[in-house]
Amino acid sequence: MGASPWRDKAGPLFWPASAGAAQAASIAWPGSGQALGWLQVLSLTLLAAGLVRLARLPVGGPFAVSSPVKRAAGLGGVFATAWLAGSFWWLYVSMHHVGGLPAPLAVLAVLALAGALALYYAAAAAVWVGLARGWVAQQPGLASALFAALWTLAELMRGRWFTGFPWGAGGYAHVDGVLVAWAPWVGVYGVGALAAWLAMRLALAGWRLRALKPCLGLLLASWGLQAWGPAFTTSAGQGQVQLLQANISQTDKFQAGSGVRDALQWYDMQLRASRQPLVVAPETAIPLLPQFLPEGYWSGLQQHFAQPGRPTALVGVPLGSLSEGYANSVVAMGPEDSTPYRYDKSHLVPFGEFMPPGFVWFIRMMNIPLGDFQPGGWRQPSLAWQGQRLAPNVCYEDLFGEELALRFTDPATAPTALVNVSNIAWFGDTLAVDQHLSISRLRAIELGRPMLRATNTGATAIIDHTGRVTEQLPRFTRGSLTGTFEGRNGLTPFARWAGAWGLGPLWAVCLAVVAWAAWKRRKP
Repeated sequence: MGASPWRDKAGPLFWPASAGAAQAASIAWPGSGQALGWLQVLSLTLLAAGLVRLARLPVGGPFAVSSPVKRAAGLGGVFATAWLAGSFWWLYVSMHHVGGLPAPLAVLAVLALAGALALYYAAAAAVWVGLARGWVAQQPGLASALFAALWTLAELMRGRWFTGFPWGAGGYAHVDGVLVAWAPWVGVYGVGALAAWLAMRLALAGWRLRALKPCLGLLLASWGLQAWGPAFTTSAGQGQVQLLQANISQTDKFQAGSGVRDALQWYDMQLRASRQPLVVAPETAIPLLPQFLPEGYWSGLQQHFAQPGRPTALVGVPLGSLSEGYANSVVAMGPEDSTPYRYDKSHLVPFGEFMPPGFVWFIRMMNIPLGDFQPGGWRQPSLAWQGQRLAPNVCYEDLFGEELALRFTDPATAPTALVNVSNIAWFGDTLAVDQHLSISRLRAIELGRPMLRATNTGATAIIDHTGRVTEQLPRFTRGSLTGTFEGRNGLTPFARWAGAWGLGPLWAVCLAVVAWAAWKRRKP
C-alpha cells in the first residue's frame, strides 16, 4: 500500500505545529494558569533545531529563493500560526457567542489573524537560514544572537505595527522563571530575546556538554540576579483598597432589562457601602453614558463621595457625546475639594473599540456595543491619593509596557501604583483570564510597581511590585476584594529607557546584530 499524499504533505508540518501549540501552553498551562518558561524554551528549541538542519544544507547565495529558505519560512509560519491561534483562540468566544458572528466565520477570523501575524516569524526564520548558511557551525555565538535578534524583531513588529497585538509574547512564559530577573532591565521583549538566544544555543549544542556552557552561564547569571540583584525602588507607603467584581456575563452586560439594571444596582450598593479609603470598580462598571443613566443616579454617587470622610472611588464608565466623541474612561469621585480626575483609554482595541478603515462590514455583522471610541493622551497624569500617585490603565493597555513607561519620565511625578480595570467577560471562562493576570504581573516587575486589578469576572487581584499575587478574588463569582498594597518610588532601568526612548533601543540592537551578520555573510 502506497503512502498517503496527504500524510506526505501534513507529516512535516505536524512537529512545528505541535511545538507552536506547546509555546502557547507555556504562557498559561491549561487548567492551572501557570506559566512554564522551560516549556517555552523547549518548544522554541525544537523550531531552532529544524532551522539549523536547513542552514547546514549546501545552497548558494545569502538570499536566494532556495528550497531551504522557503522551507524555513514554512516551519516558522506553521509554528507561529499554531502558537498564536493557541494563545488567542478565545477571540472566537467574543465574535461568535457574544457578537453573533457565524461560527465558521469566527473560526476563520481567528485563523486569519494568527496566520497574518505569523508572517513576521516566517520571515524571521527564512532570513536566519538565508544569512546563517555556511558559517552556522563555526560561529554558534553569532548564529544564536542573529536568531534572537530576528525573533525579537518579529515580536516587536507584531507588538507595534498596525496598532499592535502582542498578546502571547514568549517573554510572558517566564513570569515565574529565572529569566524574569532581567525584566526590570530589558522588559518582556528583552526576556523573550534571551529565551530565543538560549533556544538556538541549545539547538546548536546538541548533547555536547562543553557547548552548553554559555547556556549554563546565562541561567546562573539569572539566578544570581534574582537572588542578589539591586533593589530599584523604595516604599512609598501602604494603602487599603477594595476591588469590586460584579461577574456579569457579556451577553447580559448591555441588556437594558437585565444586565444594565443589575450592574447599576449592585455597583451603586457596593460603592456606597465601601469603608475602605480606595474603592475601584472595573471597566464600564457603569455601562451607560451618564446622560442616559436613571435620573439622579450619577449625581447621587458624586454627592455621596463628595462628603467629608468618604473614600475615593475609581469607576469605569463611558463618557462623551456624539459631537465630541466617546471615551472608555475611568473617573475618580472623592471629596468636593479634590481636583476632578478622569483617565481616557489611550490604546484602543481594533474592532472592539474602533473600526479600522475598510472593516465596517465586519463590525456590522456582530452585535458589539460601544465600538467607536476616541483615544486619550499617552501621558495623562496620575491620581493623587493619600501621598500616592495612582495610574489607571484600561483592559489590554497593560500589554504595552513601553506605553505605560511614558508616565515614568519624571521620577517626581511617576506613578507609585498601577490600577488596571478590565472586562474579560468578552472571552468567557477561558485562558484569557490567566494570560491577562500573567501580563499584569510582568508589568509590575518591569516597572517596579504594584498592580491593582479590578475586573468584571476575574482575575481581580492585588499584585505587588515583584509580580507576586498577594490577594485574589475567586473568578466568576460576585464579590469584593479588600487588601493592602505598598506603593513604590524609584525607577527600574526599563522604566528609564523605555520612558525616554520607547522600544527604540531594542530595535537598534536587533537591527545592528542583523546588519553585522549580513556583513559577515558577504565577507569573503
